[in-house]
Amino acid sequence: MRTANGWAAQAPGALLEPWRFQRRDLRPTDVALRVTHAGVCFTDLDHVRPGPGEERPELFPLVPGHEIVGEVVAVGSEVTRFRAGDPVCVGNIVDSCGVCEACRGGDQQFCAEFPTLTYGGRDRHDGPLTQGGFSDEYVADQAFVHRRPEGLDPAGTAPLMCAGITTWVPLRRWEVGPGQTVGVVGLGGLGHVAVKLAKALGAEVVGFTTSPDKAEDMLELGADDVVVSTDAEAMAGQRGRFDLILDTVPRTHDLSPYLTALRFDRTLCALGMTPEMSFAPQALLFGRKRLAGAGSGGLADTREMLDFCAAHGLTATVEVLPVSEVNTALDRLAAGDVKYRFVLDLTA
Repeated sequence: MRTANGWAAQAPGALLEPWRFQRRDLRPTDVALRVTHAGVCFTDLDHVRPGPGEERPELFPLVPGHEIVGEVVAVGSEVTRFRAGDPVCVGNIVDSCGVCEACRGGDQQFCAEFPTLTYGGRDRHDGPLTQGGFSDEYVADQAFVHRRPEGLDPAGTAPLMCAGITTWVPLRRWEVGPGQTVGVVGLGGLGHVAVKLAKALGAEVVGFTTSPDKAEDMLELGADDVVVSTDAEAMAGQRGRFDLILDTVPRTHDLSPYLTALRFDRTLCALGMTPEMSFAPQALLFGRKRLAGAGSGGLADTREMLDFCAAHGLTATVEVLPVSEVNTALDRLAAGDVKYRFVLDLTA
């Protein structure tokens, strides 16, 4: 077994503290990487500090982190894609069955047997819990390790492994490009990357925000226009404007105004993890609108996204903190005090 040093919560709601634990020995197709940076996602916050009735004590001790960037330090005997020193990254899944319809189609994130999560999952081979990237080393099969393109800032790349791929997949699925108008609802970790990606794809990009104070931020990120969604008159003026709207807000809210804002036979894709959805059925039915969902992405999509970001010099906008301040990062994330994603420096 390989010894790793990480930051773990020993029980639901506990602070993250240094914890020494074991990684598996390298299997023939495994890659070991030294973690240099790890993004902090709302999923990490939800796992470590679950709401009442959502606790899962069987997952603890828990090392979070599924936006991982580092460099290869060792490879298994059958590894062909990597060698020591290669810059790499790992996202939120590290294995899947490989034989179901979704896996065969390249959508490993929708594996019928459920994919193995980067942390809080069960190893498909021998059963131990996976532990995440808030640690100095990670081990994964080479198929689920991605090469970090040269020139991409490692800290800014980390959130691409979650926020980046989550927004990239619907943009590609609905073939966003020049001549289209894309709306992005919300300006957080997902939303700010969605604005950058949609703009780089050549679309007209419009941001929706509840706060007039965020309008300038959206424009600086590349949005062509900003609509304050609490302004009823401004929202009414959006009717039939959009080819695609990505809703990144992680709380329940009325989707009806955004469905109304779609053009005929167009799509609203909900990306925020909401407990339930609220919308007027008429807003969905009139104009043959579609309400869709998406989540993460498969291996080929992730590699395509990274190559696209490299070609356009695009990364997430991040605030980097030393890993010793991980609890501060979680506190501030819970308070919404971040522009736009925290990344932990594991070398500091």
